[in-house]
Amino acid sequence: MNELREEMMNPSDSVIKYGKSILQHGHFNNRIYIIKLAQDDLPGIIGFADDLAENEGYTKIFGKVPASSADLFARAGYVIEASIPSYFQGKEEAVFIAKYFDPNRCKAVNVAELAGICTEAGKHTGKRQDQKLPEGFTLRPANTEDAEELADLFRRIFPTYPFPISDPAYIRTTMQDNIHYFVIKEGNKIVAASSCEVDKESLTAEMTDFAVDPRFRGHGLARILLTEMEETMRKEGIITAYTIARSASLPMNAVFAGAGYRFSGMLPNNTNISGSIESMNVWYRKI
Repeated sequence: MNELREEMMNPSDSVIKYGKSILQHGHFNNRIYIIKLAQDDLPGIIGFADDLAENEGYTKIFGKVPASSADLFARAGYVIEASIPSYFQGKEEAVFIAKYFDPNRCKAVNVAELAGICTEAGKHTGKRQDQKLPEGFTLRPANTEDAEELADLFRRIFPTYPFPISDPAYIRTTMQDNIHYFVIKEGNKIVAASSCEVDKESLTAEMTDFAVDPRFRGHGLARILLTEMEETMRKEGIITAYTIARSASLPMNAVFAGAGYRFSGMLPNNTNISGSIESMNVWYRKI
């Protein structure tokens, strides 16, 4: 029997371990997310996830797994929704696989609108302009003393979020683990933030948690944060950067397209963010 260990919680979702693999599950997102798959846990983790989904009534399982494992998941009813070439140490592709227990969840109701947003974002491909911080603004890595203010910003920007970033304790813990937070300040006040979730084993970083105070939008702050994060990750030996962005957000998709990221697929009805379960787009680039 593999050990299950609960590590973190948001209002109803937990992060657990199955062997050496890491999963998130709960009714907040109404899903299971295989965050990190250890090859030694195959094929047992597939049956474990199925049983957990059926026992809890979840409507979706999705995960990020090596392409070499895709056939095992396909035989268990999974489909590939997106991919990131050269994800594992710049060599092996990662695929985002999904299995649905409710046929309605695999269909984005506003698919035409989301496709239009993606197409519009694509018009920005490679057109990132070098922007400078406005006078009076500063950019730096965050530290534990910023946790309270960071949590407050995230709480104001995101009515809901798949991980508990509105909890200062969570932010402090992840700062000590594998997440690098960055902040832009006007004077002494944080007005924008983002983070890199670093995986030293695969040499990848997820560019995420972008939040800009509405009063300071229009200055390209998200783009400036992304550029700073890429430079930092490059110095740390990271090969591939990626994001899972809200499909309905033209500004964020345009930021990544403009920075040279490539669109590689949509995850339908995937994540409880900004007040409801939304579809998400996957973008990636080598840095």
